[in-house]
Formats: sequence, structure tokens, C-alpha cells
Amino acid sequence: MKKVSFVIPCYRSEHTLSHVVAEIDKKMEEMTQYAYDIILVNDCSPDGTLQVIRGLCKGRGDIKGIDFAKNFGQHSALMAGLRYSDGDYVVCLDDDGQTPADEADKLLQKLEEGYDAVYAKYDHKRHSWFRNFGSRVNEWMAKVMLGKPKALYVSSYFAVKRFVVEDMIRYENSYPYVIGLVLRATKHIANVDVNHRERESGASGYTLKKLLGLWLNGFTAFSVKPLRIATAVGAFSAVCGFLYGIYTVVKRLVRPDVPMGFSSMMAAMVFFGGMIMLLLGLIGEYIGRIYISLNNSPQYVIRETINMEEERA
Repeated sequence: MKKVSFVIPCYRSEHTLSHVVAEIDKKMEEMTQYAYDIILVNDCSPDGTLQVIRGLCKGRGDIKGIDFAKNFGQHSALMAGLRYSDGDYVVCLDDDGQTPADEADKLLQKLEEGYDAVYAKYDHKRHSWFRNFGSRVNEWMAKVMLGKPKALYVSSYFAVKRFVVEDMIRYENSYPYVIGLVLRATKHIANVDVNHRERESGASGYTLKKLLGLWLNGFTAFSVKPLRIATAVGAFSAVCGFLYGIYTVVKRLVRPDVPMGFSSMMAAMVFFGGMIMLLLGLIGEYIGRIYISLNNSPQYVIRETINMEEERA
């Protein structure tokens, strides 16, 4: 009998997490061909999420809990759950009930058909405009920077086979980016259509700061294309500056009575100075991440595990 591990990053979900787990239980009761377990990763949530996880784990060996010492972000929580999972298939979903756990069979069916990874696709996402905008930027970034196929839709609700998980958890650097890790492991990926629900309560944990951090991580974690773009922009700017210099000299020779433009000179200086600072900042970001990785900064720190005595031993 094959086993399915459900991995759920948890943050501010004290009112929704129990419903998600109950939905998984109900669905898996119908799918008797699979054994399953559930791994709940508390990303240092400031509400009562940890107490809910303790209550769900009590008396059930198939639900396991992980509590982070501080907030490390959704992707780090996913990596922790993946490392503690042992299912032949691993399904990752959200804790807010918007990703329908009762449609996990659609993802599993695609894996049974031979695909290595399957992403849920939504016709209409019921996020706020801000979150939808972030998702679109994330999609564009994955396509341009990571080589994601244009037709592939990626989301936080996905399922992967065991060998993909094993490759993903080999990544031990400080800035995990799950989409990049999946695309690094396989290109045999499919989409399935599922519903996307309204949020039961609360609001998205993704603030502008967290979204910017996620985008920057995606830009720099698995691609050197930003550096190549920086090189191209630098070369283009140099050519523009050279041509403008020739134009200035010619204009001075042809019409010596025309005064040289102070405003145009300042505009050029501000433009090229800004570009130089931007590109230096990008290079510095890469160097900083190399420095942090060399110092073995952890992806996450676990304060406590629940129902994992054997794994700890």
C-alpha cells in the first residue's frame, strides 16, 4: 500500500486548521488504497495555532507537529515538512482552507498516471488583488528566471513523488525556493483544475515585505540571469553614454554658439549613477547570500516536535 504525506505550513490558522485536517481525514477514508499521515509545521504563529496542533496530534500517531523557534517563512516550513515526510507521494497545501483538501485525489490520480509533480490550477483565485498580483509576479519570475514552461501554472497546492522530494531536501542553503527546487528536479509536471475557496477567516500572512523577499529569493536562488541582465543593461548604458558624448562634441563643433545643456548633463549623471548603484546592489545581494550560506545559516530552527519520538531518536 502506498502512503501519502500531507505537509501543511501553519501561520495564524487557529480557526481553520482543524477544518483542513478533518477534510483530509474524510477524503482519505474514501481512498482506502492509500495510507496517510499529516505533518503540521507551525511557523512561529503568534496566535493559538500551536495549541491547535497539539490538540490535533493528541491521541493520533498519524498527525505530527513541528514548531519553529521563529518565523522563517512558508518555503522553509515546507522544507521542514518534506524532510520529516516518508510518503511515496507528498501533497503540500495551505492551512486556510482555500486549497480544497477534498480534491487531493485529482493530484494523486495525475501522479498515478506517471507525472512526477502536479500543481493545482484555479480558474478564479479568491485572494485579494494584492495577493493575486503577487502570484502573477511569481509566475512571471518562475517563467523568465527558472525556465518554467509557459503553459504550466504553479501554486501552493501541489503533489510530488518521493524521488522529487529526496532531491529537494538535498538543498541545504539558507534561502529555499520550492518552485525552483521542483523545476530543478523534473520537467514532467502537470496541472489539474481545482476550486479555490473564499478564506474562512483572517487575512493572508503575506505582507509586501514578505512578497518582496520571496521575489528576491526567486531572482537570486537558482538563476544567474539577473546578473546577465545587469551586464546587458550596463553595456546598453555605456553605448548610450558614448553616443551621447559624440553627439555633444559634434553639436559643439557645428554650433559653437549653443551653450552646453546643464540639465541634460545632470539627467545623464543621475540616470547612469542610479543604474550603477542598482547593479552594484544586485551583485552585493548575490555576494551576501554566498556569505550567509558559507556561514551555514539554517533554513529553520525547530524548537519542538510532536509525535516524532522515533524520528528524533
